[in-house]
Amino acid sequence: MTDTAYDPYANRNVDKPISNFGAFVSVIKCVVGTGVLALPMAFKYAGTILGPLLLIATAFVLIHGIQMLIMCMVECSRRAQVGYTNFPDSMAYSFAQGPKCFRYIATAAGYVADITLCIAHYGICVVYLVFVSSNFSNVLERYIDIGDLRYYIAIFGLLSVPFFCIIHLKYLVPLNIIANILIYIGFAMIFYYIFQDLQPFSDLSFFGDPMRLPQFFGIVLFSISSVGVFIAVESKMAHPQKFIGWFGVLDIAAIVVVISYIIFGIFGYWRYGDGIAASLTLNLPEEPLSLAIQIILATDIFLTFPLSGYVVINIIMTHFWNKRGDLKRAVLKEIILRIGFVVLATLNGVAFPDLGPLLALVGALTLSLLNLVFPAFMEICLNYPEGYSYGRYKWKLVKDIVMITFGVLILVQGTIFSIIDMVVYYGHM
Repeated sequence: MTDTAYDPYANRNVDKPISNFGAFVSVIKCVVGTGVLALPMAFKYAGTILGPLLLIATAFVLIHGIQMLIMCMVECSRRAQVGYTNFPDSMAYSFAQGPKCFRYIATAAGYVADITLCIAHYGICVVYLVFVSSNFSNVLERYIDIGDLRYYIAIFGLLSVPFFCIIHLKYLVPLNIIANILIYIGFAMIFYYIFQDLQPFSDLSFFGDPMRLPQFFGIVLFSISSVGVFIAVESKMAHPQKFIGWFGVLDIAAIVVVISYIIFGIFGYWRYGDGIAASLTLNLPEEPLSLAIQIILATDIFLTFPLSGYVVINIIMTHFWNKRGDLKRAVLKEIILRIGFVVLATLNGVAFPDLGPLLALVGALTLSLLNLVFPAFMEICLNYPEGYSYGRYKWKLVKDIVMITFGVLILVQGTIFSIIDMVVYYGHM
């Protein structure tokens, strides 16, 4: 066994660290996004009683997966006696500690972690550009005839460049604060419509349709998970030990998010019932207030774009291009990389503005792996060597196997449903 007294936190050096409050704001911002607008539809699928219970249970499992992942990364740092071990290096180190079959693929596991994170957050960035452009297009086309949605995507891609060139996570905190204020203002304005003409609560479904539960879980997974940002925020904190643990930054943020989601989901479904649309904004009447809501929510997502893209750029720079920290003119080259990323995401959105089916597939492939499967495998491997334990009755091993099984089920099920949707969608084009 390695030195158990070694404290990685005490030996971690962070350039321009962020405060606990900055971390809290960033976590809230990376979770509360476009997915929340689909929660009333999710509650239609699961019902007003089963829906909140499943939402709480799913959030607990997902947050536990993030806690496990970060604790495993800290444990890898402790055993290697370094201040910080990033996600792919932690994956490789963990697998190298496990059974022989895991040791053979340890190096490959690290690359898989990086690739999965990059795919997930690149896809989110493209979705954000399309979402922002679609909402502004819906409003501005009433006054200005710009034409095709692709023009809007190109315009907002260009406008996002200055914000995306903010290199340090610390300097994104003011943008995240503004974005959080905007989205909750938007929610408050939406409640103006929701509280009008509420139908009898007893008319709603209490337990929903069991056959629609896969769609419920798909919406909830998309609404809660943002693994790459969680890891990035924790790595840049001045006091990273405050991120996890009971009533840490992550737990407090999760409580705020879950309460907000339950209120929004139940009341949205209560107001519109079975007529609820895939996005609640589609149920709003076409009048100045609802148009203002679209602009506010689109602006919020526009300001969130740099936070989601930060993950991909950070991986490329710190894990590959400038891994040893001796790259000449690193800042200039990172800015060029950031501009190139925005251009690529914009071209992707312009070429394929209807990315829903494809990105649902990407989400099914990445979220289940990042939140459930990878952390469980890491914990299994780290507790495998002699001198370590899975706990009494091997409860950690049992828990990890359950998480892996759950993750694989989501992976297979989500992939099948996404492929079916892609076949139907592109078959009708």
